[in-house]
Amino acid sequence: MKVLYFAWVRERVGKAEEIVDPPAAVRTVGDLIGWLRTRGDEYAHAFEAPRVIRAAIDHTHVKPETTIAGAREIAFFPPMTGG
Repeated sequence: MKVLYFAWVRERVGKAEEIVDPPAAVRTVGDLIGWLRTRGDEYAHAFEAPRVIRAAIDHTHVKPETTIAGAREIAFFPPMTGG
């Protein structure tokens, strides 16, 4: 699946997007964040506070407990404010 990173998440990971193939045990957005954190120091730093990270699956905002089965694209980004 394609994973996109935005704003400071992108800066910390060091890339805007990548294709990943997580293990079968990774079933939810929260699981994916946990797995990504194990991929290196840059990921651990980017996802050190997973509760503040927001996610979208195929352009729809989702919660950490949302399943990722069938997702084509998952985006991670920090909280946004209006203005």
